[in-house]
Amino acid sequence: MDVTEVNPVYATVKNSIMAKLDKLEEYFKADVIFFYGEIAPFTFSVYRSLLEQLNKNKGEKEKLVIFLNTPGGTVETVEQYVAINRHYYKEVYFVVPDRAMSAGTVFCMSGDKIFMDYSSSLGPIDPQIFNGERYVPAMGYLDKINEYINKAQQGVLLNAVDIFFLQKQDIAFLRLCEQQRDLTVSLIKEWLENYRGATSKQAEAIAKELGDNSKWLSHGRSIDIKKLTAMGLKIEDYSLNEELTALVREYSDLLLSFIQQNNLPFFLNSRLYF
Repeated sequence: MDVTEVNPVYATVKNSIMAKLDKLEEYFKADVIFFYGEIAPFTFSVYRSLLEQLNKNKGEKEKLVIFLNTPGGTVETVEQYVAINRHYYKEVYFVVPDRAMSAGTVFCMSGDKIFMDYSSSLGPIDPQIFNGERYVPAMGYLDKINEYINKAQQGVLLNAVDIFFLQKQDIAFLRLCEQQRDLTVSLIKEWLENYRGATSKQAEAIAKELGDNSKWLSHGRSIDIKKLTAMGLKIEDYSLNEELTALVREYSDLLLSFIQQNNLPFFLNSRLYF
């Protein structure tokens, strides 16, 4: 449903957002979309429909620019998104005005270019897995298990809480965590090599560093443009371009304000969809 139909007051805001989107499409000579929210299986059909609509009306455009703001989600859904993107477009750029965490970071690795500024951040790669009660970070979970294993190997006595925790572990779930970790690393390596020209060695090193929980310590840790560049990732710093900075900020800030004021957990925007 078009939220502006529920409350006509939003019509002016919508028109302003769409006008700013038009300017971004003109600047990039590309289709531009805005993705806000969790990258979850339930979003797949909506995302696919959005790109199918754009494809019918894209004309000669061969480039897609994705504004991404997400706390993360499932890697399998990211893989589906990437397949759709590459089915319709030869080039895919990501713009991260604020944050793209976890699976969002993985998604960005599939782009030919990533645009950020000094305040933008990606996050450590740590796919989320549902354990029957809630989603838990797979790599963090495995790190904790390995911590106990290392203690045991070194002859360190485990306390009652540690033993109780280990006894509750499901081997099948642990294997699922390992598979998710391996899939995440595999996809990052593949996309860095295919779309960003990285060598196999470079791609493996970047994937390893992005997934190093002992370094980042927190699932929500911000990895800024300086840290990403230091690990070998080429990032386009749009803060060096005043025109692009203004276009990005005006569009993203206004749309985020609209999303937050209306408590929308998930939102997509394109010139054909609001």
